[in-house]
Amino acid sequence: MMSVEKKENKEINRLSLLIIVVVVLILIVAGTVYYIYYQKQQMTNLVETFDLEKESLADEFNELSIQYEGYRFSVSNDSLVALLSTEQAKVQRLMEELKTIKATNARRINELKKELETLRKIMRNYVIQIDSLNQANEQLTKEKNQAVQRYRQVSNTAAELTKELEKQTERVTLASRLDATGITVTPLNARGKEAKRIKQMEQFVVNFRIVRNITAPVGEKTIYVRLKKPDDDILVKSRANVFMFEGREINYSMKRLVEYDGEELAVTMYWDIEEFLSPGTYRVDIFADGNLIGQKSFELD
Repeated sequence: MMSVEKKENKEINRLSLLIIVVVVLILIVAGTVYYIYYQKQQMTNLVETFDLEKESLADEFNELSIQYEGYRFSVSNDSLVALLSTEQAKVQRLMEELKTIKATNARRINELKKELETLRKIMRNYVIQIDSLNQANEQLTKEKNQAVQRYRQVSNTAAELTKELEKQTERVTLASRLDATGITVTPLNARGKEAKRIKQMEQFVVNFRIVRNITAPVGEKTIYVRLKKPDDDILVKSRANVFMFEGREINYSMKRLVEYDGEELAVTMYWDIEEFLSPGTYRVDIFADGNLIGQKSFELD
C-alpha cells in the first residue's frame, strides 16, 4: 500500500514539475512576443516621428518662401529684388528635394535644417537692409521740402548709402550648389533626325544648362547623367560605372568633365542606344559635386 502511495506522490510531483515548466515556457514565449511587439511599435513610432519632422521642415521651408515672396514686392531696389528672387528659388529647390528624400534619411534632413537656418540668417540680414533702406527713403521724404543745400546733402548721403547697400548685398553668401535647367532629351534616328518611334531610335541627345552662380567653386566639374527606364532600371554600358551619392555608390549612364567658371554653361551629352527600349515614362537625372542638380521625365512611344 505504501509503495502505491509513493508512486502516486512521484506522479503528482512529476506532474507539478511539468506544469511549472509549461507555465515558465508560456511566460517566456509571452514575454518574447510582447518584446517583439514593443520593438515593432517603437519602430513605428520612430518612423512616424521622422515623417512629422519632415512635414514640419517642409512647412518651415514653405513659410520662408512666402516671406521671401512678400519682401520681393515690398522693395523697389532692383538689386535687392534680384537677390531675394534668387534666395526664394533656392528655398523652393530645397523644398522639391525634401519631397524626394526619405524621412528616415536623417543625415540629409539635418543638412537641410542647417541650410534652412542659413537661409533664415540671410533673410534677417535682408530685413535689416530693407528696414534701413525704407528708413533712409522716409528720411529723404521728410527733408525734401527743406533747404536746397540740406536736400543735396541728404540726397548724397542716401546715394552713398544705396551704393554701399548694393555692395553689401553682392557679398551675401549664396549656396554653392549648381543647378541644371532647360533639360531636354531628343531621340535621333540613324540619319541624325528626331525619331518618333522607339524602333527608329539610335541615339539620345541630352541638353541642359548649368545656371550662373557666382558663389559656386569654379574649375573642373564631373557631370554624371542617369537615364532611368520605366522599370527604374538604369541604362548603363558597364555596371562598374558608378559614383558616390548620399554615401553610396550608384550607377551612371554618362559622365563628362566640364570647366565651370561661375557663368551659365551649356552642356550636351550623347547616349548610343544599344539595348531594348520599351514604351513608357523615362527620366534623366543630372548630378554634380555629389548633388542632384536637375531631372526631367520624358515619354517614349
